Amino acid sequence: MKPSDSFHYTDERFADIQMLRYHLNGFEQLSRRQRIFIYCLSQATLYGRDITFDQFGKYNLKIRKMLEVVYLYYKGDRDCLDFHHFVTYLKQVWFSIGIYHHYGNEKIIPSFTSDYLHTLLLQIPKEHLPLDTLSLDDFCEQLFPIIFSPDVLPKKVDIREGIDVVLSSACNYYDGVTQQEVEDYYLAQKDSNDPEPPSYGLNSTLVKEKGVVKEIVWSAGGKYGEAIKQIVKWLGKAMEYAENEDQKRYIQILINYYNTGDLRVFNQYCIEWVKEHRSTIDFVNGFIEVYSDPLGLKGSWEGIVEYRDEEATKRTRTISDHAQWFEDHSPVDPRFRKPHVKGVTANVINAAMLGGDEYPSTAIGINLPNADWIRAVYGSKSITIGNLIDAYNKASHGNGFREAFIDDKEVLALIEEYGDICDDLHTDLHECLGHGSGQLLPETDPDALKNYGSTIEEARADLFALYYIADEKLVELGLLPNNQAYQSEYYTYILNGLITQLVRIKPGAQLEEAHMRNRALIARWCYEQGKDYHVIEMYEGKDGHYIRINNYHALRQLFARLLAEIQRIKSEGDFLAAQRLVEDYAVRIDPILHQEILDRYERLHLAPYKGFINPVLSPVYDDSGEICDITVDYTEKYDHQMLRYSRDYGTLI
Repeated sequence: MKPSDSFHYTDERFADIQMLRYHLNGFEQLSRRQRIFIYCLSQATLYGRDITFDQFGKYNLKIRKMLEVVYLYYKGDRDCLDFHHFVTYLKQVWFSIGIYHHYGNEKIIPSFTSDYLHTLLLQIPKEHLPLDTLSLDDFCEQLFPIIFSPDVLPKKVDIREGIDVVLSSACNYYDGVTQQEVEDYYLAQKDSNDPEPPSYGLNSTLVKEKGVVKEIVWSAGGKYGEAIKQIVKWLGKAMEYAENEDQKRYIQILINYYNTGDLRVFNQYCIEWVKEHRSTIDFVNGFIEVYSDPLGLKGSWEGIVEYRDEEATKRTRTISDHAQWFEDHSPVDPRFRKPHVKGVTANVINAAMLGGDEYPSTAIGINLPNADWIRAVYGSKSITIGNLIDAYNKASHGNGFREAFIDDKEVLALIEEYGDICDDLHTDLHECLGHGSGQLLPETDPDALKNYGSTIEEARADLFALYYIADEKLVELGLLPNNQAYQSEYYTYILNGLITQLVRIKPGAQLEEAHMRNRALIARWCYEQGKDYHVIEMYEGKDGHYIRINNYHALRQLFARLLAEIQRIKSEGDFLAAQRLVEDYAVRIDPILHQEILDRYERLHLAPYKGFINPVLSPVYDDSGEICDITVDYTEKYDHQMLRYSRDYGTLI
């Protein structure tokens, strides 16, 4: 069932953020057993929230608790400007899963003073504050520099060239160790002859105690144990409603992994998970993506519960069914192609619950598992999250953004007609095939690219999608209506990489986030390489700079050249080449152009970032006290949801 006309995709706005809602399309058509299965999985998803907060900063949980207590118990003037600034800051901390901006990684500096916060705290009963054994003054002395000083732990992830990225990053994956000590520790563990290597360091904090470097593993009996025990409890309940024995088996293996912290058990889980593809309902739950670690080793906790959109999945199935054709015709060195593409499963899904690093800001597509050897032997699962993409599209329709940065009416008409379908197709190709394409040479260390690995991998998947979206094969397969539709994606991608994504960056900052660096790398490299042939032009128009693509065919050839080089870098583990590409094309920003873009964007009165409020799934009980059904409510307010999550799912503070 689609949402009614009264369903509101947009909700409140604060700072640079617009909150959205997503609809559970077709949820009512699922069986009661399936709905209860989703509910149990959603509980397991919500219980990981505190883990991610702690991973993203050592003091995040304590700061969040302090701010929430003030929000709940302060009895003074709540209408003054300072208190409004306080509320905005709290909402930003909720949204960013800590005190660092969710996209830019820089510390969010409050618009109120430390003196004002101290005044607020003086009026809160001490039993509500997370003081532990500290006095209020000592508590403030500990936390206020973390919150207010721009020089104390200023960035969550700091990957600038020429620094110790471990010591300079505020993320909470390491304690007392240097970058060199981390690299040496994990290098000593690796065995080049191991055919099934674990993802070393994925689920642990690396510390130095009494001069000895060691791991503290995240497991039910280790760090984050109280949260993980609840996740395990609800995964166990979910097993009772699993759709088949294969699904039940991989849930049990995931539970075993959480209980032991053994990464070889995690490998077993990934293998069984990727092999099972009959079920309608699926989920991701665990320490998965490594973007928030400057060395790309530690997995941030994330969760998503999903169910397949059968109609929309026909598109992704068509792509995955022809995966071998795409691999064989890739413009990369044949040594780096997979001779036999295995197990590519691609679905369009509806998200039913988001958690951890997937909430409130989330991806619109996912391809897992991340281990290259598992992809090579067993394949991968790709999802495009249809109801989130639909919410983004509905919320942005008619907001004037395109018209502000595109002055060509023919291009605007092209994007209006084909933009949505090409955006969806690009995401499908990126997730379904791009991440799963190519292979490492046998002697290549999968971690060889270090802090540049995430950017290179995202660029590789994007380039694969960009190259193939212009291929006649997509028209032949019925995925695009004609041979010109792809031009809308080429134009919007280059525009985003060169110009419009900069609306998300503060003046004076550089590009830090892996996906933004990836897009800049591709767009800027193609712009520079095609300059002599005027493939892409940047010119000044009535309101500032615009772009023009003069030769779409030549642009595709540039995408092919860059894809071939980036696949070589990945396959050979060429760290120096990765470093040169990223540092030359993907980091620095022209301050004059940047300010112009920010000024143009400000006139639109739009928020550059968007995130989601989860629906509320509530159990219905029968006379015997057993869950017999699940209801869905879309009306919970953002602050109510965040406070409820802290109250009901807070396990670590």
